[in-house]
Amino acid sequence: MSAFGNDNKTNKQEENDVFTGVEEPCQLIVWNDEVNTFEWVIETLMEVCGHSYEQAEQCSYIIHFKGKYAVKQGSYEELKPLCDAITERGIGATVEVIAE
Repeated sequence: MSAFGNDNKTNKQEENDVFTGVEEPCQLIVWNDEVNTFEWVIETLMEVCGHSYEQAEQCSYIIHFKGKYAVKQGSYEELKPLCDAITERGIGATVEVIAE
């Protein structure tokens, strides 16, 4: 093997290290159901996500009529605890990578 072969392996490793540090943007999706009231969803969005009453109310109507809605965007690490807090209240929620 030549020295050039080893340099290529080193360069590929360095490229991989750069790409693994990139975080994909995510969104917190809240799902509609036939169990939870508008009031409970609004209260949850205000307490867990920090939404204003008006913002939480608008999100709850969109969730109701569209079946789901992205109520917040951010990193997975930021959104995962919020998702867990919402699901602990009996409301369906997931964290999904934003499709580009």
